[in-house]
Amino acid sequence: MSLLWKILLTLTFSCLFLGYVSAGKVKCQDPYYGYCYGIPLKCPPGCPKLCQVDCKTCKPYCDCDKPGAVCQDPRFIGGDGVMFYFHGRKDEDFCLLTDPDLHINGHFIGKRSTKGRDFTWVQSIGILFGPNQLYIGANKVSDWHDTTDYMHIQLNGQDVIIPSGDGETWLSSETGVSIKRVGPANAIELEVAGSFKVRARVVPITQEESRIHGYDITSDDCFAHLELGFKFNSLSSSVNGVLGQTYAPGYRTQVKMGAPMPIMGGNHKFSSSHLFSTDCAVSRFGLNHDAHELDDLPMVACGGDSGARGMVCKR
Repeated sequence: MSLLWKILLTLTFSCLFLGYVSAGKVKCQDPYYGYCYGIPLKCPPGCPKLCQVDCKTCKPYCDCDKPGAVCQDPRFIGGDGVMFYFHGRKDEDFCLLTDPDLHINGHFIGKRSTKGRDFTWVQSIGILFGPNQLYIGANKVSDWHDTTDYMHIQLNGQDVIIPSGDGETWLSSETGVSIKRVGPANAIELEVAGSFKVRARVVPITQEESRIHGYDITSDDCFAHLELGFKFNSLSSSVNGVLGQTYAPGYRTQVKMGAPMPIMGGNHKFSSSHLFSTDCAVSRFGLNHDAHELDDLPMVACGGDSGARGMVCKR
């Protein structure tokens, strides 16, 4: 069976276990759960426009509340289920996950605040797997319209154009990448067969959010950013990164449990020189899976502006 057919079958069968989102409602698409199948359920208040459904419990849920989530002023849900914040610094790049076969960096945008730190959000991610480089980012937006697509995707430096319409797909048989729209605009589910899956959504900072949190967002930039939900299939025991470390065997959370805003430190460990660099201090990409061979970590230079969008770098 060709790789393209495997991808098509994966998309077909995976649709059975995911909810279908439309106008703030979600439906279970798996007929095995007859008591829930096809019933429209209203999305939770935390994600009124886009959600999924757990067919077993017949309850809708927000991607941002599940392990693997990276949302808001970056709020993470670790692989261990523990919620924490990692603020990083605006206009810089940080390693979200690093493993011998997979590396994910995030580019942070933000504003200086009177609270002594930056307000930050993840504007884009750079994903390296095998010889491939994948970019997912939010374009800068001043006047937000829900029906306009502000998501920018590139694979190996080439723009990816997904047909318009909820449920439309784009496939690359050469790289194993499949992308499906999960809404009319600004929301996709991307999968690399056998490696990982990510649901990505571009959202703005609304005037109400700005007022409540004191972001002081002005009309020239609504700080459009990504909300992400990752699922990983085959991570090694040496996995690291802001999010990645929480999937490592024996990992114990480093944040203060019970704090109103548990914060993960370690900017120096996770800082990267570019969105497609693998030079963070904890980098594992391209190394042997055996933990004892991870002592001497390589430094990889990557030129250009750290905020550049879609730049393909040499490793």
